[in-house]
Amino acid sequence: MDQFLQDAAALYQRVMGYQLFTLGEKPFLVSQLVVLLVMVGGVFVFELLFRRYVMLRVLSRTRMQPSLQYAIGRIVGYVVIAFGLFVALQTVGLNLSSLAIFAGAIGVGVGFGLQNIVSNFMSGLIILAERPIAQGDYVDVGGVGGRVREINLRSTTVVTNDNISIIVPNSEFISNTVTNFSHGDPKIRVRLPIGIAYGSDVQKFRKGMIEIAKANSDVLPEPEPVVFFIGFGESSLDFELAVWADDQAFRPLRFKSALYYAIEAKLRELEIEIPFPQRDLHIRTSSHRLPVDVRREDPSSDR
Repeated sequence: MDQFLQDAAALYQRVMGYQLFTLGEKPFLVSQLVVLLVMVGGVFVFELLFRRYVMLRVLSRTRMQPSLQYAIGRIVGYVVIAFGLFVALQTVGLNLSSLAIFAGAIGVGVGFGLQNIVSNFMSGLIILAERPIAQGDYVDVGGVGGRVREINLRSTTVVTNDNISIIVPNSEFISNTVTNFSHGDPKIRVRLPIGIAYGSDVQKFRKGMIEIAKANSDVLPEPEPVVFFIGFGESSLDFELAVWADDQAFRPLRFKSALYYAIEAKLRELEIEIPFPQRDLHIRTSSHRLPVDVRREDPSSDR
């Protein structure tokens, strides 16, 4: 038994003392790698616990908006990770000069491969610092609309109205045009085009549209709903109902659908016709006869 323990201890020492590579003039051993991995794991666990403590015990007691609290918590977490990794590297004997030599040796080879990752990383820092979008905002990027759930350094998670999570690279928010319905003012104005038949009572129509807008619980009372007379269409009098909604309760399809159902029922109640495109065809007769040239060919000509 004693011999087995001695052999195991000797094997452990040989494994831990095995040199993996050399940085500068210093060897890097397996034992240093194990210590580094343990410390890196501890750094990430500590960052998670510390960030939660800061957000729940410190930031939540302030009057900051939740999106700003989230951004500050993320930045604090990244600072903790950067500091912890620096301490871990110094502990195992990897100084910055050694890392610079190592990075210079492989940087050219992988630089192009990491270009997109670095771009998304820097874009994530810009988003957290400038806050063009924030957690909870309703955005439209690249034709995809949804609410921002989480902002990370590499990507941002946007959840659509169908509860589908879309992972968007952060560089998309910096280099492309992004529509943020929640930026600055949380109120959103929604416009609904409506056409009614010629000859309808437009004042009765206007009053009815205002009534159904005010009856909808998702429509804000201020600013008040407005009905605009857009113009005279080919088959209809064209109007537009403009209402305001809170972005936190805003679901475009559901919101418009509820209003259109109410509009259709109100128009039936008011006996106002919803027109459809139509064309009038006028046929005129003339006393003049059209000249017609009738020729009969000889069947034998085809033979």
